[in-house]
Amino acid sequence: MELGIAGRWALVCAASKGLGKGCAEALVMEGVNVVINARTAQVLEETAAHLRQMNPDVTVLTVAGDISQEKTRKAALAACPQIDILINNAGGPPPGDFRDWSRQDWLDAVDVNMVTPIELIKATVDAMAERGFGRVINITSAAVKAPIDILGLSNGARSGLTGFIAGLARQPQLAGRNVTINNLLPGSFDTDRLKNTHQGVAKSSGQDYDNVRESFRQKVPSQRFGTAEEFGAFCAFLCSAQAGYMTGQNILLDGGSYPGTY
Repeated sequence: MELGIAGRWALVCAASKGLGKGCAEALVMEGVNVVINARTAQVLEETAAHLRQMNPDVTVLTVAGDISQEKTRKAALAACPQIDILINNAGGPPPGDFRDWSRQDWLDAVDVNMVTPIELIKATVDAMAERGFGRVINITSAAVKAPIDILGLSNGARSGLTGFIAGLARQPQLAGRNVTINNLLPGSFDTDRLKNTHQGVAKSSGQDYDNVRESFRQKVPSQRFGTAEEFGAFCAFLCSAQAGYMTGQNILLDGGSYPGTY
């Protein structure tokens, strides 16, 4: 399918690896110019070289730094001639027991996983509306739909973003100008984040890592973990010209793990 987004510009956060990289790859293959961001400059530049090799006809720019910091956000926004597509993404806060978390732990989680996406949205959506096209994708978590007890910091911060988006996406001055805002909720995708979670479970329980990983895999109805490539492909479709009638939605990509009807 021709997605109708060739030549547009996208800012993709946390794009040096994992789901963010999968999204950047899919967009580049659709002819989208990208500015990619991540904290580690060397890995970011390696990813940029990989993207340029995938499609030499697009422009790939890099802005290294912590996107939760204002100076990095300003640099990333300034690097784009215009932003037609915004992919908000950030690593989740660490797992644990809420009894052990300080006030600062909560503030850090909310800053990275709620306030930072909102700041980027605030900086971009009105200009999108003026041009008559905009796509915002927030990569959150399946834990927003089905909370995981040890991921309380993520549950809380990402749920706050979800509630905010529910109202913002339905503003007529955005939705009525072909600006859509949707949340993608990944389940178990085979990324470093998932591996770290499995390692944490193995360490705390005294189990073998491979056994822990296998037990998690068996809990997924599709009997496998997702790939960053298929996540990116779905993200690219939500950014397409054809997806203009879908906004304000929370879309689970979890291999069937969520057991509910709605």
